[in-house]
Amino acid sequence: MVNEDKRMANDNHMICDLETGVCGVAGEEEMEMIDFNQPQRSIEVYYVTDPICSHCWALEPVLRRFKEQLGHYFNFHTVMGGLLEKWSDEPVDPRNGISGPADVFGHWREVGEYSRMPIDGSLMLDNPVQSSYPPSRVFKVIQKNYNDALAYEYLRRSREALFAYNRNIADESIMIDIVNQLGLNGEAIVTDAEQQTGQQLLNEDFSLARSLGVRGFPTIIMINKENGGLKIVGSRPFESYVEGLQQILNTEEIQPKQQPPLSNLLEKEKLLFSKEIEVMYDVEKSEINAFVEKELAPSSYQVKELLGESYFTTTK
Repeated sequence: MVNEDKRMANDNHMICDLETGVCGVAGEEEMEMIDFNQPQRSIEVYYVTDPICSHCWALEPVLRRFKEQLGHYFNFHTVMGGLLEKWSDEPVDPRNGISGPADVFGHWREVGEYSRMPIDGSLMLDNPVQSSYPPSRVFKVIQKNYNDALAYEYLRRSREALFAYNRNIADESIMIDIVNQLGLNGEAIVTDAEQQTGQQLLNEDFSLARSLGVRGFPTIIMINKENGGLKIVGSRPFESYVEGLQQILNTEEIQPKQQPPLSNLLEKEKLLFSKEIEVMYDVEKSEINAFVEKELAPSSYQVKELLGESYFTTTK
């Protein structure tokens, strides 16, 4: 009987599938040539941003897809730009008519409605963010002491807290809470961020942003091995960043990766607005519910609404 089992296994090329966990007949050829050559990450991409930048919040859907599908071509660096040190008598943003916190409310609402990345913004009327430096310093401390991925998640959670949930992300207790949600010691990290070294880390980013010629946010700068650079200012469509990458690589032959399954993406991100799913998967707004129902198990997610926009969260 043992010999018979061995013979069947050898004849049928039995395997246990790593992804499904199911053992059975292999669906592949017994031998095949494969190419392990990966595209060399020859491009440095610098994303200059700020936690309270509304246009950076608007860019989130496009930037996520750009990183997910084309990140194998570049090394990605997030740089804090220092949008607001403090409010003063001088206009902070004359082009958008912003002299004080109350002026921000209308501007943010416009950006949210246009981009369909919801922004409440009413805290700027009664409990305004006084400076974007405190959450920026926390970002830098996490980036230095842990890794870029955790720092970027902190940035995302801070923006959700500010724009969607109307929380003052420069408040110490809010920053501690957001860091705690990452599984880190919020009190210790926020305390570290308020030390001189926290500001030194932030100043290094400011110097880098100046050296890159950045004057507004968001700005994406791509630099190739020959030190040639390309700058894309403002929130642009996905195609603009693809074209920019093609230009800096001096080729039209770029191979985007397949988008990740929605189940994987939602598990990773914890919360996705409808616009983010639409951009990632080329789905029309009118088709979003049918798409989500097809891609996700009913018990794995919840759908909610904020300022007229649907968003999806995990049930965990």
